[in-house]
Amino acid sequence: MKERVIAWIFVLLALALCLVPGLGLLIAGPSEAGANEVPARSPELTAADGSLNTGYLPELADYANEGFFLRQELITLYARALALFGRSAEDDVVLGSDGWLYYADELGDYSGTAAVDEREIFTAARNLALMQEYCESLGAQFLFFIAPNKSSLYPGNMPGSYPRAEGESRAELLHGELDRQGVAYLDLFELFSAREEALYFEHDSHWNSRGAALAADAVNSALGRPGGYFGGPFAEGEAHSGDLFEMLYPAAADPETDTPPLSLDFSQGPNTRPDSITIDTAGGGEGTLLMFRDSFGELLYPYMADSFASARFSRQTAYDLTAAAELGADVVVVEIVERNLGWLAEYSAVFPAPERELDVSSALEGAACELAEAGSAPEGFHRVSGALGGDCDADSPVYIAHGGAVYEASLLAGGGFTACLSGEGGGEYTVLWYEDGRLLSAGANI
Repeated sequence: MKERVIAWIFVLLALALCLVPGLGLLIAGPSEAGANEVPARSPELTAADGSLNTGYLPELADYANEGFFLRQELITLYARALALFGRSAEDDVVLGSDGWLYYADELGDYSGTAAVDEREIFTAARNLALMQEYCESLGAQFLFFIAPNKSSLYPGNMPGSYPRAEGESRAELLHGELDRQGVAYLDLFELFSAREEALYFEHDSHWNSRGAALAADAVNSALGRPGGYFGGPFAEGEAHSGDLFEMLYPAAADPETDTPPLSLDFSQGPNTRPDSITIDTAGGGEGTLLMFRDSFGELLYPYMADSFASARFSRQTAYDLTAAAELGADVVVVEIVERNLGWLAEYSAVFPAPERELDVSSALEGAACELAEAGSAPEGFHRVSGALGGDCDADSPVYIAHGGAVYEASLLAGGGFTACLSGEGGGEYTVLWYEDGRLLSAGANI
């Protein structure tokens, strides 16, 4: 009898615990969203036009799954339990030693599993060379740099289950190709590796404020401008919630701190945040800056804003370089994190394609290629995009002949290409490329 009572008590307690998330949702409403999650919204029985919402039940299931009571606390508890066994509850987060966390997107570079070929490296470097050529035609100085992956600079805390790749990294290969193509770039890998102090957060995938200050000084030095931000002054430690920590432990307080700068003097547009797509600033320096950046720019842009009289910071993945002419930019800077280098061959920048002197009549007939008019282009231009029907040399540019002129196209992954050409679209085009040293061509109509 006693055993039966204990069993019933156990069953009732288990049922009560199972009811807590659902009852809590009904009484207290949905749990707050964690990290980058979208808050859960209760579905409506009727659609906007007054008809029955046929998707109500699936939406209700999603609402319960995303907003049940104590969701963030239970996720945190589960992650803490798994961490005791050296396992991460989040596929995007790698558990390192001594409490260090790493972003799983870096593993392709770290372990060498990311596919890299000569054509991809040439494509990225060639696109940057064309961007530099356009900026310099406007009288603007151009600079490119890579923000190193955290695991590239601090591999000592990476788990042994992920062996580090040997040989040249994708970033090193790109730097070598940039040298060959004459692109102005800044190498932060050696600069950061020479510092004993950790300039990246332990619980975040980005550099800290001192790391951003060191990067800002290096950028200004490469541009021939004054810096001195790394010397401070900095504030005393302030709370910082790391992006990786929030993914794993959304209900916990991150004990890590940061030391933000104290002496920066700049203003920015209203309703802008560090992660805004566009930030316009006015500072105490000289000249105008146009900077394309990613999330690493959130701690970097205040230093650069302080360095220039005016600046625009853009998070566009397809860089609109025509803004350099609009702003009268003296300097154009492109920053991208190492793990996203593939974007340089995936997204095409917006700028007029440069004209080239090329003897089209000497070209041999090549495989047919696709060509279509698509994508944004500056006023007075049209954009054409396509893909080669055959192979080309790893270091071959792609040209497009149209309207009596020959233009060099920006390159895309998988044999693709795109270009903003002068005038209206339509009519006959000729695409040219090199294969085995021979100039080949294919006609196309739009």
